[in-house]
Amino acid sequence: MQIGAHVSISGSISNAVDNAIQRKCNAFQIFTRSPRSWFAKDIEQSEANEFKDKLASSNIDKFATTAHMPYLPNLSSPDDDGYNKSIKTMIKEVERCAKLGIPYLVTHLGSHRGTGDEKGIKRLVGALNKVAETKADVTILLENTAGQKNSVGSDFMQWSEIFSKCKQKNRFGVCFDTCHAFAAGYDLRKKESVQETLKKFDDLIGFENLKILHLNDSKGMLNENRDRHEHIGLGEIGEEGMSEIIRIMNKKKIPMVLETPIDDRRDDFGNIEKVKSLAE
Repeated sequence: MQIGAHVSISGSISNAVDNAIQRKCNAFQIFTRSPRSWFAKDIEQSEANEFKDKLASSNIDKFATTAHMPYLPNLSSPDDDGYNKSIKTMIKEVERCAKLGIPYLVTHLGSHRGTGDEKGIKRLVGALNKVAETKADVTILLENTAGQKNSVGSDFMQWSEIFSKCKQKNRFGVCFDTCHAFAAGYDLRKKESVQETLKKFDDLIGFENLKILHLNDSKGMLNENRDRHEHIGLGEIGEEGMSEIIRIMNKKKIPMVLETPIDDRRDDFGNIEKVKSLAE
């Protein structure tokens, strides 16, 4: 089983590998810089080398690691300045991943800000295809959304449409977030409903395109469109659904990354142990 968490790069980007190992991860996700800023300091070659050396000497497969886009870019934005800034930021992120040897970059699909799905998707696909022109060996992973107002990509059919319009197929894959899918109306609470939901996913998008799973329980109810992650088994999805998701992902050898809370109930260590117990 490949299971891990989103880990901090505080102090040095190579500390992410140490943080992953400390948590007994054999998969992990990072932000390569502050996610709440447009500015990013360049990664020094020595920093990149240290990150790659630590990863190579660990038991973590490179293809179980991913970076995540910062929060500010909006690839579906109708505003030209923000849209172009978002594209430039994503190109830089792809280049940063390549420098670190990270094979995947997860991106949210953005908000059309009231202009409608059709216009939003057109902007999004244009941005993605522009970014894919970057000469870097990094696969861009399109993450499903929770269905918040004006967002695109929560419906599997729409997610599939966006993916199909990406021209360079070898440059794109998907990241499936369990909390987002549940919030968007896809039931994951029971063994049978998990199998039914994942069959829909496979029919429309395909497991062959799934590179990373974001394994998160949900604080919100089914189809409530709330992107609120919860500890594994303590949310509205619950243990039965989580256990079946884990079983299927293990069978298909899909790396799982937790983006669960850290509070007085449980931390990353506790959630990773919970996943392992549900896999037994």
